[in-house]
Amino acid sequence: MTAQYPGTGQRQSPPEEPDADIATGLDMLLPDGALGPLRRMLPAASGMRLAASLAARPAAVLRRSAGLLAELGKIGLGRSELAPQENDRRFADPAWSQNGLLRRAVQTHIAATGTATGLVDDAELDRADDEQVRFAVSGLCDALAPSNNPLLNPLAWRAAIDTRGRSAVEGLRRLVTDLSTPPRVPSTVEPDAFTVGEDLAATPGAVVLRTPVFELIQYLPQTREVRDVPVLIVPSTINRYYLADLAPGRSIVEHLVRGGQQVFSMSWRNPEAEHADWDLNTYGQAVLDAMDACERITRVDRTALMAFCSGATITSMLLAHLAAIGQQHRVAAVALAATVLDQDTAGTAGALLDEATARAATEASAAQGYLDGRTVAEAFAWLRPNDLIWPHWVDNYLQGRAPKPVDIRYWNADSTRMTAALHRDLIDIALSNALVTPGAATLLGTPVDLSKIDRDVYLIAGSADHLCSWQACYRTTQLLGGRSRFVLAGSGHVAAMVTPPGNDTAGFTVAPEPVTPGHPAEPETWLEAAGTESGSWWPDLLDWLGERCGGLRDAPPELGGRGLHAVHPAPGEYVYAR
Repeated sequence: MTAQYPGTGQRQSPPEEPDADIATGLDMLLPDGALGPLRRMLPAASGMRLAASLAARPAAVLRRSAGLLAELGKIGLGRSELAPQENDRRFADPAWSQNGLLRRAVQTHIAATGTATGLVDDAELDRADDEQVRFAVSGLCDALAPSNNPLLNPLAWRAAIDTRGRSAVEGLRRLVTDLSTPPRVPSTVEPDAFTVGEDLAATPGAVVLRTPVFELIQYLPQTREVRDVPVLIVPSTINRYYLADLAPGRSIVEHLVRGGQQVFSMSWRNPEAEHADWDLNTYGQAVLDAMDACERITRVDRTALMAFCSGATITSMLLAHLAAIGQQHRVAAVALAATVLDQDTAGTAGALLDEATARAATEASAAQGYLDGRTVAEAFAWLRPNDLIWPHWVDNYLQGRAPKPVDIRYWNADSTRMTAALHRDLIDIALSNALVTPGAATLLGTPVDLSKIDRDVYLIAGSADHLCSWQACYRTTQLLGGRSRFVLAGSGHVAAMVTPPGNDTAGFTVAPEPVTPGHPAEPETWLEAAGTESGSWWPDLLDWLGERCGGLRDAPPELGGRGLHAVHPAPGEYVYAR
């Protein structure tokens, strides 16, 4: 059983668009996914505190208002010098600057947006209120941009003229279709743009273990010799696993296999309401079960782990559990991608979490039995509307165009559910920031103390991550007791994970590893000592794993072993469950 599994797909994703990094590990938005984006667009308590603060500063309000009126006068007389930023794609069409009416519309929008933002600055709210109010103000201003108005946008008029009105009809059809089913935001990719198992998740392999919670995929070796110690990939719990095996030439699984690693990946089952009680212990035990299978098949007593987002949170807690029971030696090394364990400065999503929100979110998912990933995708879209809402509003609806086929967008749209119990547990940990305090959280009956983890850790973060800042990811180096290698990739939350070799514009930042475990406490201090490397960080990870995954042996002639046999070709069956 070596060549019968599907090979590479035939279709390829086009070169990445400027917004190709706007996908996310959706599990970073668990409260908003349960409650929907409207709560964040209308933060009542924060809005009241904004009003109270501005009422106490009448001089600032009068100054901003007078400034706006003066600028509007200049705009009306054609004397305003306001102009959009050069990289603002909303107003890239020459008509926005050449047509007097359109130019004045853009200038009015810029002036009003600046005034609103300035008032938020003047209010001097605390961090959580400032995040909520600034998000609401920004969202409202973005929605009112003249580029979103079908009567003003020159692209809409040009498309209607060129197609004799067909673009308007097609745009209306797409709008009705998108609003009829979750996540009720503009489509970023056509549902038939790719085929899982052909274009995506196409690295040859087989399912060698299936449990009620996950399938374990073993990938077919592509070298004559392989490393002794296998690498087990633990994916996010609310996205499909194949971010790690995205597309031929863009798959880190493929890269590791071709580099001589024995690679396994978990593929989580898409849970139903009947699985509502699956909690952190269920998923922690699942990772242990997968490790057992990897070690059984490869006939070794250690496994290297690579985990993403919430999968990395579970993996970190499991490492602490293994340390507590004296079995940490079973982990040869661990790589954690896009991982925030300290929620104190976890970015916008963390700042918007409070007890009332957490309670309402967990009650909502408990009533349904699960958290629907499509509602989380909707929340994320509204988190970055100028990337995920309004450009596609213009393209899909105002111009009646089909979205371009981009593999990351397809993966991002292919979300899953999360069990109510896991949703509750992850929110509880985030709300209390439990992982920074030894013993504040437990897994499988043992207290979690991240400082007891003495394994070498490879940490990857994205420098342009708008969801969880790289500084928040860096704080993980201060929590773990082992030696860390922190790598800062030059992209966003998910695209930073998909940076295959061959991209001349790619690069990453890394500092020399300290002689003893421990990084500088402040991320900026680390950054000052770090240097930039050109190209992808994938070869760097491959070398790092190679130093920790033992010697070389002949590649196994078949997949499975010692009572575990191939039961289905990769990518398995769970990945298709809706």
